[in-house]
Amino acid sequence: MLQENTSSTSSDNTKLKKDWSSVKDIRQESKTFGTRLLENKEDVWHHNAWDHVEWDEEQEKAAKQKVLLQSNNPMALKEQQKYLKDPSEFWNTFYKHNENKFFKDRQWLKIEFPELLNTTNIDSGNKRIFEIGCGAGNTMFPLISVNKNSNLFIYACDFAENAVQVVKNNKEYDPNHCKAFVWDLTNKQIPTEYIEPNSLDIVVLIFVMSALCPNDWNQAVDNVYKLLKPGGLVLFRDYGRYDMVQLRFKEGRMLSENFYVRGDGTRVYFFTSDEIEKIWGSKFSIEQNAVDRRLIVNRHRKLQMYRIWLQGKFRKLPNL
Repeated sequence: MLQENTSSTSSDNTKLKKDWSSVKDIRQESKTFGTRLLENKEDVWHHNAWDHVEWDEEQEKAAKQKVLLQSNNPMALKEQQKYLKDPSEFWNTFYKHNENKFFKDRQWLKIEFPELLNTTNIDSGNKRIFEIGCGAGNTMFPLISVNKNSNLFIYACDFAENAVQVVKNNKEYDPNHCKAFVWDLTNKQIPTEYIEPNSLDIVVLIFVMSALCPNDWNQAVDNVYKLLKPGGLVLFRDYGRYDMVQLRFKEGRMLSENFYVRGDGTRVYFFTSDEIEKIWGSKFSIEQNAVDRRLIVNRHRKLQMYRIWLQGKFRKLPNL
């Protein structure tokens, strides 16, 4: 369950790798985030990407108008049912056609989520990680490739059977150190046949919650809570409200407010930081609730594209 697009366009081969974090926690006043800030708009074409570029009133107004137009012309209720009934069907088709072509080498993981890399140290001890909505194993395999900890075990699941098969077909897949299986995060039962309750150190949710129907968010959070050990950590990243992807949707693609269907039938929601606080704050301590606003520049085509991602770290509170 993953459609992660961090590039400007499919034809733009510009690499956006970096060695710093560009997220800003909404609860902190400090402005010492990012190291590439656009202070003069005339300099926009000097780099391929700029950190935390704020919109002016005109841009924000235009974005709201675009979403209002989408909202006034939603998908017909009768047509919506096929996308709400069995979303895994569309993800199965997606991975049947794409296999591991959507595998991303997430270099940014070590920058934004050093907690993951720390589990791979030779002296880190017994660690259990669960990548939910694993897609092609975009978190699991980068960790396995650098792992020096013989006591690290990584679980991975997706509700698309074809995605799980892509993971198992990867030459790096080793049943002695990882286990991939089919499971739906919105299921009322946690996968106790594979994972004991209260046993995980880290749960990874990267571009996963956005694929869920809003009515299923609470069940997803409950399941994550049951699987994590007390003090366990959720690492979260997903789409933010008014991201370029949202504003590109045409009329007739909206299922409900800020919840859409892509052309391939997969679904996507665009969150606000307040929603993240509300969704996770009842059972978890919010250690990070951050926004990553980036201006991606295609200098060859003279295009400017505004990306907005949300990022969070949520610690399981004991005895709730």
